Amino acid sequence: MTMPLIRGGRQSAITHSQPHNTQSPSHPEKLLQMSITNTPRAIVFSDFDGTITKSDSNDFLTDTVGYGPKRRRELNLEVLHGNWTFRDAFKDMLDSIKLPIPDCIELLRKNIVLDPGFKTFYEWCRAENIPVIVVSSGMEPIIRALLKDLVGPTADEIEIISNQVDIKEDGTWEIVYRDESDFGHDKSRAIRPYNTAPQGSRPELFYCGDGVSDLSAARETDLLFAKHGHDLITFCVRENIPFTVFHTFEDIHNKIRDIIAGKTTTHEVAAEAQIELGHDDAVVNDQEELVTLK
Repeated sequence: MTMPLIRGGRQSAITHSQPHNTQSPSHPEKLLQMSITNTPRAIVFSDFDGTITKSDSNDFLTDTVGYGPKRRRELNLEVLHGNWTFRDAFKDMLDSIKLPIPDCIELLRKNIVLDPGFKTFYEWCRAENIPVIVVSSGMEPIIRALLKDLVGPTADEIEIISNQVDIKEDGTWEIVYRDESDFGHDKSRAIRPYNTAPQGSRPELFYCGDGVSDLSAARETDLLFAKHGHDLITFCVRENIPFTVFHTFEDIHNKIRDIIAGKTTTHEVAAEAQIELGHDDAVVNDQEELVTLK
């Protein structure tokens, strides 16, 4: 079904668009061809909310202008226990937000802060011809507006693979999911076109994330960076998925730089992290206290 969507940056986020297909304007196959042509040494995929930013924009909106943190946390646990899908719980959360999208964006601009190391990391990636691709369960107009504000004009170069939003004539809106999966956006599908060749004959693939929606993507890259104190660590330990912990993008920057320089490998970084994890029980946190829909 075709719906009118808003796409892109600030101007498009406050106007009604012409009908478009509900798929994101991101084209992995196009970027893949570009990547092969430019032969990057690596590609960095990253979640947006709570990873590139310090806090989650969707949680913030739900807690402040939606039905609040109590119900949000209840649904988070329902997802964990298998009683709700991520797709349905996330939509329920967003449906509680009655503020128009332009007002949501302005509210978020005043309250969402960039991870302190991301801008420097992104500038380094641009200089090193390393694509940075946002793979998010959020909505592109919000992500695009925040990235441009927080990073600057070069943020327009960042590919965003995410969900969209449908704005009705009366100003009400709803999320438009990218696919039919229980996540609404199966992030592994966005990454898979890049890893068809064996490691060693393609760019090194990295993924940075923090939450439940990142789990499928975690299996598709050479090294996963999981944020300290967040749900992704709990899930990776449970599913035996190799990862390394980060606190800010400065940690990610340092490790990727060393890998690119040949000082270490993705396997060595993951192995060292598992050894450290065995000596630090505090890294793995109680999922019922931490779970959040991202």
